Amino acid sequence: MEKKSSNNNLTNAKRAKNDEFYTQYGDIQKEIEAYLEYDPDVFRGKVVYCNCDDPFESNFFRYFVLNFNKLGLKQLITTSYKPSPVANTQLRLFGDDKTLTKLKGRPKINANKFIINEVADIDGDGEFNLKDIAKQLKTNKHNEWTPLDGDGDFRSDECINLLEQSDIVVTNPPFSLFREHVKQLFDYNKKFVIIGNMNAITYKEVFPKIKGNKMWLGATNFNTGMYFKVPESFTYAETYKFERERNGEKVNRVPGVCWFTSLDHGRRHQPLPLMTMEENLKYSKHKEIKGKEVYEEYDNYNAIEVSFTDAIPSDYDGVMGVPITFLDKYSPEQFEIVGATESEGKGFSEGLWDETSKVSQPLVGNEKVYKRIFIKHKKKTI
Repeated sequence: MEKKSSNNNLTNAKRAKNDEFYTQYGDIQKEIEAYLEYDPDVFRGKVVYCNCDDPFESNFFRYFVLNFNKLGLKQLITTSYKPSPVANTQLRLFGDDKTLTKLKGRPKINANKFIINEVADIDGDGEFNLKDIAKQLKTNKHNEWTPLDGDGDFRSDECINLLEQSDIVVTNPPFSLFREHVKQLFDYNKKFVIIGNMNAITYKEVFPKIKGNKMWLGATNFNTGMYFKVPESFTYAETYKFERERNGEKVNRVPGVCWFTSLDHGRRHQPLPLMTMEENLKYSKHKEIKGKEVYEEYDNYNAIEVSFTDAIPSDYDGVMGVPITFLDKYSPEQFEIVGATESEGKGFSEGLWDETSKVSQPLVGNEKVYKRIFIKHKKKTI
């Protein structure tokens, strides 16, 4: 029920074109610092591009501009995906908006492009903050604030041109365009840290990249869901039972949201502690496993069903079907990923199996269809 109600909020928002979900600053900070802990120089000398972020509202912009010098960035580029819904409320900070033109007596707000090359304390108050950036933008000194010709779609020629100039993309792309966004990142060979729904794990455009160790889940555990800032006009589903305000801002909780990345972090190299198959059958905390004689096997594929990540047997050499949430604990040194079921539940992901091993659906007891990742223990080399 919890997952359904929150997902309904997201679905209803999209139907109403009320899809402005802004990532919280603390969530961005927590994720980025995990990469810095693993490699303090991961962003040094790099151009970071936030290509789906309204600079007026985006906490991605706020985080990277406030930490520009600390991270050692070469440049920060931010483009809004669509006209800013709050630009007029920010004019006192950022000055006269060059993107505003008269149209039948009302101002028109275009998509914007911010390019930050330098940050410094220029108002003499002894610290650097957004007001300093605002002053630099007003005078166009070393930094740039200009309108985009189009609507800021990341697939547009002008946004692709900015993408080609960048090294690392960090953003929260529209979930409905997640497949296209990932494809673009790989087409242009860009490193990235992006937010998506956990269901994207088994998309045929995404899973082969995970299987091939070209992208993986981020450092933040996604089992608790994520809160996003939403506009004051946002309408909650009647079944919504979670927090509606954080730090004075209206928020909505979306479950099953996680970070996808190609930057390394220490958490993905931590091995998962496991018990043997015999120990699990005797001592597992899960009633579905404890007390049984064996793990169930699929009727039409040579693998066993492991319904819980902490119940993966340490001494089983064959293929195991595990929940997609396993990837939150996946260590490439410990396990090999061999396949997955498609997100739509129609069988194994296209191209992951040869024709002799591909089957229609993994079944348990001929009753339930499961979305599963198929793994094996990595063979230890001497």
